[in-house]
Amino acid sequence: MEVTIERILPGGLGLAHADGKTVMVALAAPGDRLSVRVDREKGNVVFASIEEIIEASPQRIEPPCPYFGRCGGCDFQQMNYQTQLAAKKKIIRDCLHRIARIEVPDFEIIAAPNEWHYRARAQWQYDAEQKQLGYFEAASRRVCDVVECAVLVPELQQTLEELRSEMFEDLLPREAKYFRAFAGDHGAIVAPGFERRRRSQRGPAQKNSTSSRAEESAEVTRMIASETYRMGAESFFQTNVDLLPQLIDVAIGKQRGDSAIELYCGVGLFTVPLARRLKAVIGVEDDADATEFARKNLANAGLDNAEIERSDVGNWLAWNEQNPRCAALDFLLLDPPRTGAESRVISGILKLKPKRICYVSCDPATLARDLKKLIAGGYSLDSIVAFDMFPQTHHVETVVHLSG
Repeated sequence: MEVTIERILPGGLGLAHADGKTVMVALAAPGDRLSVRVDREKGNVVFASIEEIIEASPQRIEPPCPYFGRCGGCDFQQMNYQTQLAAKKKIIRDCLHRIARIEVPDFEIIAAPNEWHYRARAQWQYDAEQKQLGYFEAASRRVCDVVECAVLVPELQQTLEELRSEMFEDLLPREAKYFRAFAGDHGAIVAPGFERRRRSQRGPAQKNSTSSRAEESAEVTRMIASETYRMGAESFFQTNVDLLPQLIDVAIGKQRGDSAIELYCGVGLFTVPLARRLKAVIGVEDDADATEFARKNLANAGLDNAEIERSDVGNWLAWNEQNPRCAALDFLLLDPPRTGAESRVISGILKLKPKRICYVSCDPATLARDLKKLIAGGYSLDSIVAFDMFPQTHHVETVVHLSG
């Protein structure tokens, strides 16, 4: 089947039409003329793969990564960076229109300072039997063995190389299925931890050979703007730290007032600067480790006007509907996982009636779904700003402000 790619859809697939069917093509660029192989059909929709590039789009470039097309990580390397940014703006606009019937004027997307070597957090899949360490192959659970990853910060690339060396020496725990790593300001940490086992099998002269790893601690620190955050390798933290000062500034801005709540607060990325600006702040987080780190980060910042509550977000909202400290709420910020906020969370927010809401989202489709409910509940959309936190992929971060 021969097709011409019209645009990039949410999810990163290229859209084309041929023989009365809608065709979705992986790893395409807008304007490509392609010969494609049909992988599967679902009604009038065809999912296809590129067999031959008949005429390359002017926006197409040669992907620099040797694993591109096999590794399931980056799916935008075939497009130049400006085309990636334009595609992400269209993805956001498409989701808001199609799901929430929201028509938005042009909005800004803030480019990443580094198109490559930006990831400070990674999860590497591990196959002990095959001695493979890397990422899952596209649309499979097979491990794509990766020697060098073009989007990792240098500290994590070095950590990957060290883990691979230890893998070939049979020093990694065979029961592990993956390793999560995070690069702090003074080294990287890995979970699950296995330093004691690895050290016991090395001689004294080799003990300190792993210079990039923060081996003496289960946590690292990161300074973002003027704030210092402590976290573990399993903690959720934004992967592109270069953009975080701007993300925080857009999300919080010049918010002032008596009270604020942050839902899904993690280790307190937004909670700490919120506590600098408002008189009383509550952060809500379900994960036990993240909760403890958030409390430490507030204490280390010398802030005693904020508290962290460990709870399922939906349950916490239900329990605190009538709580006086949640009344006349000035500002509510939520930064949920990719699945978005549960319906009961949105209902709980509407019952609290905050004056202003900031929604930080990493998935335009679930963002659109939740905005539709918030707008139906009486809120209006004030602003949208996108951040390219994930260059070389179809993922994009969006910050939306609403007022009631």
